Amino acid sequence: MLGGFAKSLFGSSNDRYVKSLGVIVNKIGAFEPTISAMSDEELSRQTIVFRERLANGTKLDDLLPEAFATVREAAKRVLGQRHYDVQLVGGIVLHRGEIAEMRTGEGKTLVATLATYLNALPGDGVHVITVNDYLAARDAEWMGQVYNFLGLTTGTIIPNLTDAQRREAYAADITYGTNNEFGFDYLRDNMKYERTSMVQRPFAMAIVDEVDSVLIDEARTPLIISGPTDDKTDLYRSVDLVVKRLVPGDYEKDEKQKTIILTEDGTEKVERMLEADGLLQGDNLYDFENTQVVHHLNQALRAIVMFKADIDYIVKDGKVIIIDEFTGRMMDGRRWSDGLHQAVEAKEGVEIEPENQTMASITFQNYFRMYPKLSGMTGTAATEAAEFFDIYRMNVVTIPTNVDIKRVDEEDEFYKDTADKFAAIAKKIKHHAELGQPVLVGTVSIEKSELLSEFLVKEGVEHKVLNARFHEMEAHIVAQAGRKSAVTIATNMAGRGTDIQLGGNLEFMVEDELAEMPEGPERDEAIARIKAQIAVEKAEVLAAGGLFVLGTERHESRRIDNQLRGRAGRQGDPGLSRFYLSLDDDLLRIFGPDTLFARMMRNNIGDGEAIGSKWLSKAIETAQKKVEARNYDIRKQVVEYDDVMNDQRKVVYEQRSDIMDAETVGDVVTDMRSETVNAIVGEACPPNSYPEQWDVATLKEKLLTTLAVDPPIEEWLKEEAIDPEMVVERVREAADAQVADKAAQLEPDVWIQVEKSILLQNLDHHWKEHLATLDALRQVVHLRAYAQKTPINEYKQEAFSLFERMLDSIREDVTRTIAYAEFGVNEAPALPDLPDFITTHFDPFTGLDDSNDVDAGSLGLIQTRLPPLSIPQPDGSNIGEDPADWAGQVSRNAPCPCGSGNKYKHCHGAV
Repeated sequence: MLGGFAKSLFGSSNDRYVKSLGVIVNKIGAFEPTISAMSDEELSRQTIVFRERLANGTKLDDLLPEAFATVREAAKRVLGQRHYDVQLVGGIVLHRGEIAEMRTGEGKTLVATLATYLNALPGDGVHVITVNDYLAARDAEWMGQVYNFLGLTTGTIIPNLTDAQRREAYAADITYGTNNEFGFDYLRDNMKYERTSMVQRPFAMAIVDEVDSVLIDEARTPLIISGPTDDKTDLYRSVDLVVKRLVPGDYEKDEKQKTIILTEDGTEKVERMLEADGLLQGDNLYDFENTQVVHHLNQALRAIVMFKADIDYIVKDGKVIIIDEFTGRMMDGRRWSDGLHQAVEAKEGVEIEPENQTMASITFQNYFRMYPKLSGMTGTAATEAAEFFDIYRMNVVTIPTNVDIKRVDEEDEFYKDTADKFAAIAKKIKHHAELGQPVLVGTVSIEKSELLSEFLVKEGVEHKVLNARFHEMEAHIVAQAGRKSAVTIATNMAGRGTDIQLGGNLEFMVEDELAEMPEGPERDEAIARIKAQIAVEKAEVLAAGGLFVLGTERHESRRIDNQLRGRAGRQGDPGLSRFYLSLDDDLLRIFGPDTLFARMMRNNIGDGEAIGSKWLSKAIETAQKKVEARNYDIRKQVVEYDDVMNDQRKVVYEQRSDIMDAETVGDVVTDMRSETVNAIVGEACPPNSYPEQWDVATLKEKLLTTLAVDPPIEEWLKEEAIDPEMVVERVREAADAQVADKAAQLEPDVWIQVEKSILLQNLDHHWKEHLATLDALRQVVHLRAYAQKTPINEYKQEAFSLFERMLDSIREDVTRTIAYAEFGVNEAPALPDLPDFITTHFDPFTGLDDSNDVDAGSLGLIQTRLPPLSIPQPDGSNIGEDPADWAGQVSRNAPCPCGSGNKYKHCHGAV
């Protein structure tokens, strides 16, 4: 009570913080007359002046007012857009490493220019991260005009760029790109063998657009680079046939936790069927020998019972394509891990692609926490403020709108079942469309979009459907959702980042209607005609009440609902929003209350009857909070486990960097050899033991296989004073001499390259094997809870001992490889190219990422032994006309320069 009174008297802490920034906004305004009086040349020279002042010790915070005033003036001259005061507040918040929550239509893209310009002045590079390639390219071109006017360079990271092009883009003052591209470039850089072939610079600052989508929604799955392993197609198909013969009584499913287990009767039935198919060893399904079969059986159960076509995935062109649960879009190329995707492929009877082995991975949480300064902007972040602070140490600041919001948010309306609800929705849409009001309908799945479309067809309502099947023209369709009487059915987050303007979007209408028309008076007349048409339509739409946003179902996350609502009422426009729900919606059915009152309401609502209930609204909100808490726990657990791997990843990647940067690695190799000798002798000749107790045969065998030396140990044993330390010393001398003879046969520079090559390849090979082991450990460590042990603590201990074992293996393998390697005179072994691999964690906002190699299965299996030293391809940046010169200059996943339309690797780059 007292808190509410204090808030009404003094305002919330957010209000007070925003108000305190008014002092800086006033300082920015004070510079405006001076900067407005500058010529274009003087204004563009400001960047040079600011950089000189930074070099002389001025801090960025001291430059902020004048720099922001400079950007505001530049945007006014170049784009014809002047930053509002609330946008200046947003810029200050971004500069301070916080999250600016700004409503849809408040100009977040323009806000970012302020903090981006200021933080690009030191020359360390600012990364502006967007949610899809379209927005990255659009914003870089659009806002790049302002940066270029002020003398800064801009780069864009999109799929299918060569390493040379990526390096150039990262070297720019400001680099735009998607979260996936930045993350995968980081992983790929740390798989390279030479510093000069790496593309990224040290991190300085990142500004994340739609920060909740990137750092919350997509953070549930890590970025993974992987390659194919051995083929188990027959096993998938056999297990699939077994599971399809089961009936509901053979298993128990929990939709809330998305788990499914066999009953006792089901287990016996499965054992009999597997035995008949020759897939069971022994007579018990859960014997150790049947571990792999049990794993694939569980995945087949999930695929057949829990995963539904057109909801979780669709089958297109003979491939199973995942549907993103947040956006309803196809993620073409992204695959479920752990054999689940193969199980779904077997279920649908399409070609089964091999499973993949992880070669490198990182979560978005740990990737973005590497930036010294991280900030973001979105229309909906306040509901996840606790998670942003807990994981990223970022505060959420709600920025007031430039014009007061006039949108009316009506109470939810409830129906008995889906059919009644959709019939009512169709009538409601028809009514509003006839009034001239545009309607944007938000659905949660393809199935619901198409079902509603059928109802609208019956009502005779003209409409457009935008879902995973038709995402190619997403931005164009959503941009025109504000036209008179337009009815657009879209998944809840479709077209995010595209402005819905009442009456129509001029930019997209010109692009759609005048694409073929050349520049000239005719085109200018056509544009003027379109502008006039938009003005007329806008007046009619405003009179009809603005955009009507209609939600067909509540999403698991309130934030997604708020994003949909925020589509209406931009920049003070009128608008209306309402959600239509039924008692059998997934959210209420799975997470809602199963009380006597709920059952009474189900029994007493008549067919086609609608009710508004505060109790049901409260139940919905409670259910959403439950789901959000559960999803937060999932993301937090992902981070907890990845933090363990992250510590090890840092050690491995730093070691790789040190090896690449070192002029010589002779000391490292010598130390490894010395420690290997200590380990071998220590095992065969324990301390404080007598010579007659030593295992001489094993010692000689291990020294020969690991160090390629065969010392006369039997002769040494005849000496009275012999001890393990003397054996270590003599073996070390013999091993060093043998390697020194080998090194003397080569030029010093060549020998250094030999040692670097062997070190890096061994390190990568064992790191890849270590990642596979950690993946397997994580899948089973939860079982330790049955022994009253904490799984995460057990995982930390096991992972640490596995990491130590990996380091021992690296030392031994490097020593063995150098001891047995044979080289011709002055033959420098070249460092190998990166293998072709699969990248997973697709951008759910477009479903497109051509850097992914969905057919890498055809390249063969991942090697389980050290790859041979091979000759590198030339690294050129200029593409000649001769196809023989294209290798190494064209990305393997880029279109072939010959113009065939195929990827380079499937055309002139075919291996």
